[in-house]
Amino acid sequence: MSSDGDTGATHTTGVTTRRVPLRSLLFVPGSRTDWLPKAEAAGADAAILDLEDAVPEVGKAAAREAVAEAVAADQVTAGTPAPIRLLVRINALDRATGWQGADDLRAVARPGLYGIVLPKVSGPEDVTTADRLLAWCEREHGLPEGHFALLPLLETARGLREAYAIGRAAARIAHLGAVTAPGGDVERAIGYRWTPQGEETRELRARALLDARAADRPHPVAGLWADVADLAGLRRFAEQNRALGYEGMAVIHPSHVPVVNEVFAPDAEELARCERLIAAVERAQAKGAGAVLFEGRMVDEAMAATARHTLARHGGG
Repeated sequence: MSSDGDTGATHTTGVTTRRVPLRSLLFVPGSRTDWLPKAEAAGADAAILDLEDAVPEVGKAAAREAVAEAVAADQVTAGTPAPIRLLVRINALDRATGWQGADDLRAVARPGLYGIVLPKVSGPEDVTTADRLLAWCEREHGLPEGHFALLPLLETARGLREAYAIGRAAARIAHLGAVTAPGGDVERAIGYRWTPQGEETRELRARALLDARAADRPHPVAGLWADVADLAGLRRFAEQNRALGYEGMAVIHPSHVPVVNEVFAPDAEELARCERLIAAVERAQAKGAGAVLFEGRMVDEAMAATARHTLARHGGG
């Protein structure tokens, strides 16, 4: 997986850890860590090992142990990116689960882990708790503060309403966004009725994205597309998310990964157009002009800056 376009995410204490855009984040049941090679073969940028909804209560302890072993096996030499970034969705950090989430977090927060996916987030206080636990684990393992990323799932009405405050609660958050799906927690919380077009959640996803950007969270992700066989529908939904400004999506099946990766990566023509646009603006500036007609549109330094940003992240410019 390419790590082009790394950006710095400053921890609340001032320590900086590098975060990267993630185009595809593939859910893998925590009880089936043997499926990780399939996630890597599919080309997923990240795998989310799920200890929450994908594992029945009777199997949670065994799944936690298996996931911890998988994370430990994925430890790499400092500075060398892993073939696939590993995240773990823990159980909720609340009394109702018997604090299973805290036990999950401590078991899996070790050097091979990229980050924690935190479910059922209702407000910034949930993030603050997770942030402190992760900081404790970082000290325990001799890791720099901010080493572990945090991905809060906005699955409640309050959580979606307070997305900005949630995003500001911890600098280790990099991939905040709205993950909607048919029949899940968000549909139950909001009351929408899912359609194949996904229009009923468009404004919800757009608002969460704005909050994430305003909170300075660098790489927001959306999701999910639940129809495994409908790749055309997946592509339309992914393109809608990309048009809104998302940088990736969570997915539930390996067949979804190539589609999502393609949608969230600019093609060669788009990168070439960026180069042409920058050159046109720079030629105009050299002649004392601030704007120029480029391929039928007026462009100026703002458009050139956006093109440079795209090239820096995806084209090596």
